[in-house]
Amino acid sequence: MKALIALVLLATSALRAADASFPKFAIATVHPLATEAGLQTFAKGGNAVDAAIAAGLTLGVVDGHNSGIGGGCFLVIRAADGAVTCIDGREMAPAKAHRDMYVINGKVDEEASKTGPLASGVPGYLKACSAAQKKHGKLQLADVLLPAAEIAENGFPLDDVYARKLAATTPKLAKFPSSAAIFLKDGKPLGKGQMLVQTDLAATYRAVAAKGIEWFYEGEFAKKTEEWMMANGGITTAADFANYTAPEREAIRSKYRGYDLITMPPPSSGGVHVAEILNIVEHFPIRHFRASSRIHVITEAMKLAFADRAYWLGDPDFAKVPRGLVDPAYAAELAKKIDLDHTTTVSGHGMPPHWEGDIFGKHTTFLCTADAEGNWVALNQTINTGFGSKVVIPGTGVLMNNQMDDFSVQPGVPNAFKLIGAEANAVAPGKRPLSSMSPTIVLKDGQPVIATGAAGGPTIITQALLLLTHIIDDGMLPSEALAEPRFHHQWNPDELKIEKSFGESTLKQVEALGHNLAPSSGFGACQAIYFDREKKLFYPAHDPRIPGKADGR
Repeated sequence: MKALIALVLLATSALRAADASFPKFAIATVHPLATEAGLQTFAKGGNAVDAAIAAGLTLGVVDGHNSGIGGGCFLVIRAADGAVTCIDGREMAPAKAHRDMYVINGKVDEEASKTGPLASGVPGYLKACSAAQKKHGKLQLADVLLPAAEIAENGFPLDDVYARKLAATTPKLAKFPSSAAIFLKDGKPLGKGQMLVQTDLAATYRAVAAKGIEWFYEGEFAKKTEEWMMANGGITTAADFANYTAPEREAIRSKYRGYDLITMPPPSSGGVHVAEILNIVEHFPIRHFRASSRIHVITEAMKLAFADRAYWLGDPDFAKVPRGLVDPAYAAELAKKIDLDHTTTVSGHGMPPHWEGDIFGKHTTFLCTADAEGNWVALNQTINTGFGSKVVIPGTGVLMNNQMDDFSVQPGVPNAFKLIGAEANAVAPGKRPLSSMSPTIVLKDGQPVIATGAAGGPTIITQALLLLTHIIDDGMLPSEALAEPRFHHQWNPDELKIEKSFGESTLKQVEALGHNLAPSSGFGACQAIYFDREKKLFYPAHDPRIPGKADGR
């Protein structure tokens, strides 16, 4: 296995995804070992669903600072028979959670929702993936768990990205002995090229493979988690694990220039707002705009949508989330607010139609798979910010999420991504926090042609929609679209994050329209697969800003 890992890493090609197309199967992930896991699963007779879960479980080993079985996920699946399934594996607040749990002496303890025993929701990853595989897969969960367990046991060399994130997080990881024992050596972080071995995580994967997810949710893992939480000031119990569910939810469906979008509903805000922004943008011929005008129009649409996000979005089991947010008529009214010559101040949320009763019942990583049978998967998974809560449950190797910070710890108080929420996203027992994850599948004439999604907090939404405009409006292949410069505005703070690669002239033109620029050398991590219906070939692509691999057969 060690020799195979070395071979896979060395064989990772610099070839652009546009130069590679495949007739049978395609996959794009942020790590070559995860991509290889998907390819091997397909070779063993698995389909796109099996391969996606195999790759995701491998990412929990080799990209564990971003996601893992101690976190959650959203799956959007378009099966070969045309059925669409959206599975909500978002973490849930423990039963003892309450609205003011992070308020101490009248002040919000912002660190408590990010680090330590109070930062974690109940993980949903394994339950969601198990449900997806039972419904649409060909293999068993053990078939995709055991290869990932072998990588965890034998170890893998850290790449530059992992090593840098580990170094930046060392002071917080050092607070928890079980975390330090894995990620630090003599108090210092493992460096680039050093082997990260996770024997406890390997044992956990093997236990789930042998005994099923019940071992995790109703057995030893849940008990170990409760023991550690109770001894360290936490509130999560074994009963919280036993009560966790991963429900199927009705997909968000919208249209853009003759294409049909299928994406994740709340508690994902991403699907709603990818659709809302594209609905607004459709009123403008952006293909014919110069760069600065195109940036301006899409930015104004972003601001309007993120203002709605702050007020309206939350767990649909607790909050009334209006379907009118994705109503084309509502988008038409918002589009009228955009001044082509100057930026507009967005003072607050809009009022979508039928809101009273018609409701929806960077961290992070994204991968997508597709096969010739017609199965497509878009999978977002996360433990929230880097290394989650920084807590590894002793004896398990499982790094717990800090997803509680995605709630509005108090309405009006920004989270780690500077996002401000309202009462709809306040903490409550059994509630799921709002997420920006936006796994999306796009159809043309009823057939899937694009899968995409991203990592990077609220920029997930804007990365996905920008990629779609480049493919649909500009006719680009995914690799070309992913190489295009990006920009992001989330209403609050009032700044336009924009990549410097647009060039000084364009940046000055955008600034002249009234935007407050925050130039960036680069951000995000987006993956995509495109299917050419005439050639019957898949074109997978990974983001050139990060390590990763797109491949197929």
